[in-house]
Amino acid sequence: MASLKDLRNRIASVKATQKITKAMQMVAAAKLRRAQEAAIAARPYSQRMSTVLANLSAALEGRDGAPQLMVGTGKADTHLLVVCTAERGLCGGFNSSIAKLARERADELIEEGKDVKILCVGKKGYDALKRLHGRYILDTVDLRGVKRVGFNDAHAIALRILEMFEAGDFDVCTVFYSEFRSVISQIPTAQQLIPAQVEAADGEADETFDLGGAIYDYEPDEAEILQELLPRNISIQIFRALLENAASEQGARMSAMDNATRNAGEMIDKLTLSYNRQRQAQITKELIEIISGAEAL
Repeated sequence: MASLKDLRNRIASVKATQKITKAMQMVAAAKLRRAQEAAIAARPYSQRMSTVLANLSAALEGRDGAPQLMVGTGKADTHLLVVCTAERGLCGGFNSSIAKLARERADELIEEGKDVKILCVGKKGYDALKRLHGRYILDTVDLRGVKRVGFNDAHAIALRILEMFEAGDFDVCTVFYSEFRSVISQIPTAQQLIPAQVEAADGEADETFDLGGAIYDYEPDEAEILQELLPRNISIQIFRALLENAASEQGARMSAMDNATRNAGEMIDKLTLSYNRQRQAQITKELIEIISGAEAL
């Protein structure tokens, strides 16, 4: 049984930990609002970009000269998996859920006889994948020095992906990230970037837009516009993935630190109860010894 001094030290230690988790929860809550606003603001642009690409690709259907970023290389032998995670931990299952989805996808492709290459964006993705899939990891993009993710960060990643595609290093590219739904709900998501998926974004197919009777045409032709839009679309989708990840990370950290603070409070209550019981038992024992000694005299 622990001594009273050990119990006091442990109670003090748990209280100090509780202060840290509470502070981290408050910091995550402050960052969450800004990250959530940025993620929500990026969604309409990304969705409209998908709609425009869908319209342009429909106009090119059955015609020659379609950009390679849209139609692909004609094969699917080598897959590039871009795994976007956080640079820091203490955010529950946020990082592990993304890594798990990427790991399952990599295992499926390997079983099918495909070549797999992994580009990690964030330290935690590399840490989760290096043990079983370390030989497939090409490199890790370090964003630890970035306080707030910007479009330039996503554009640099997109340029690297485009250079690899032009060099023939892969045929299909898929990005993995966590879509933010709420503080307690982040959905691990896999989105194919190359060849571009030209389906309308979620909810776009059933929407009807009022064009005011306008009839529009594209100038120059669809193929030339796609040559410009498709590389930009990769940067936009990467940027959206990073923003969704930023919001999801803060939401997951806020929830995890709230649970840790609650658990610390419960542990303090249990330790305090044990301390009081043991202290009372020790006092009672000392009183009995004093009374027994007095009676012996």
